Amino acid sequence: MNTSAELRNMLRQIDHKGYPAYKQLRGTYRFPEYVLDIEHVQGDPFAAPSKVSIHVDGGKASFPTELYRLPCQKTALEDTLLREMGKQLRAVSFQAKGSGKSGLMSVSSPGQEVLERSGCQLNADTGNLILRMEIGFPANGRTINARELEKILFDFLPKCAGKSLYYKALDAQKLQKTAQLAEDQHAVRNELKQRGLVAFVANGAILPRESGVSSRPMKGAVPFQSPSSMEVELTLPNRGKVLGMGIKKGVTLIVGGGYHGKSTLLKALELGVYDHIAGDGREFVITDDTAMKLRAEDGRSVRDVDISMFIRNLPNGKETDVFCTEDASGSTSQAANVVEAMETGSEVFLIDEDTSATNFMIRDELMQRVVHREEEPITPYIERIRELYEAYGVSTVLVAGSSGSYFYKADCIVQMNRYVPADITEFAKEQAHLYGGVDALDSPAFCKPVFKRIFSQNRKLAGNDRIKMKTMGMDGICIDRETIDLRYLEQLADPEQLSMLAQIVKYAELRIFDGKKTLVQIVDLLEKQMKERGFAGICGDRGVSSSLAMPRRQEIFACLNRYRQL
Repeated sequence: MNTSAELRNMLRQIDHKGYPAYKQLRGTYRFPEYVLDIEHVQGDPFAAPSKVSIHVDGGKASFPTELYRLPCQKTALEDTLLREMGKQLRAVSFQAKGSGKSGLMSVSSPGQEVLERSGCQLNADTGNLILRMEIGFPANGRTINARELEKILFDFLPKCAGKSLYYKALDAQKLQKTAQLAEDQHAVRNELKQRGLVAFVANGAILPRESGVSSRPMKGAVPFQSPSSMEVELTLPNRGKVLGMGIKKGVTLIVGGGYHGKSTLLKALELGVYDHIAGDGREFVITDDTAMKLRAEDGRSVRDVDISMFIRNLPNGKETDVFCTEDASGSTSQAANVVEAMETGSEVFLIDEDTSATNFMIRDELMQRVVHREEEPITPYIERIRELYEAYGVSTVLVAGSSGSYFYKADCIVQMNRYVPADITEFAKEQAHLYGGVDALDSPAFCKPVFKRIFSQNRKLAGNDRIKMKTMGMDGICIDRETIDLRYLEQLADPEQLSMLAQIVKYAELRIFDGKKTLVQIVDLLEKQMKERGFAGICGDRGVSSSLAMPRRQEIFACLNRYRQL
């Protein structure tokens, strides 16, 4: 390991040389308060910035162990430190001048969700801290401006790190509150399981967001207030008693007029699989962490999925117990999404009729009279919804605004009126009885699909360690020119999760796909690797970038299911 003085000397030696001379700086350097690791140097000032990490000894960082006793608290602490470092860096970024990205200093920029990120990692055993970031090494044209980089590495960076990565420099009370919030959120998740709930929405929660492009809470929004019949009281370790709406296992229907908050509530439940930061308004909107949002997805590829519980006896004779297509319809894609969600182990389905295939969800009485059951290959979801719960333990939370047929199937019916929920179960059931419509018949019982799909390696990539990967915002990822469309995985909360999914696909291609393992076995191995070694288990010790966030098991399955080359 080199010293910081040696780094300073090297900078002065390469000043005014051609930009490639910066490559000499790769390595580790001991500074008074931390170790600086220059992991990757950009090729020119207009390329992606250089990758740098700061390593702080646990004894110097000195964060009390009670702040990261639980895994959720550790993630919350890392998230807090990353946000603080980002705040400090924004004040000095681009103060060092030059061409292109010269002077850029940045870390991961978290949103409202608290995710495990590669940008900041704390070792729970030693207290050692790693912060990963990007720096644009300065140049004039393509000539090194080492004096500006010296300013970054010996002035700006130590000051920012000193204000962000050490317990003594931070607000101890704020850190304590962060740890307490994480512990309380964890306690709510445990309470869901013990009380037979699939979700909890605290009274006073702010569900509407600022805008379609901002996930911050809407100012002046109506605070959530549970119907008294659905109100439950939780006693949390730090906050004490919290009241809110408990959604029980079974079939829950959310109804109401347009723009009254149905989809807003469902969206909050979708993202309730993650913890949220203080001030978000959804801190105590907590959903079973296996919950999956399901929808129609026209055009997606489907490989060897048994959708016969919903679709069979196709006119073209195509098999549906091992259904394959490169261009699924709305109904077949949604059927496949349901079955694949069962494969992940999901115990809660979240569905909005606005994004569903109508013929998959329901067939009304008149249509059944005109087009007889024997002539219709689709068994709609309404005929399976009770059996999914009663035989297989899969609950459904469904938003419905145009069809009352699900009233007959629901255990609980919630009406949203100007963002205020009301329990109208008894009234809706009475009206359904008076209306005299036909309760949708339950189709003959189905056997739960057997999940034995085998995934083989994409032969084009065999033995190729230099697989090219690209992330396209929240739309998808590209693996060696093959695009995996992830636009409709609505519970992906951050582009960094897509970056990690790209790394996971690459690792699986090179290390796991062998034509013998099932998809469940493959994902189990991936999860084991990440649990044991974190991001490095997938990316390698030197391959972890500053912009990765952990996806859930459900999104790993969904990503692999949409990879057409497998």
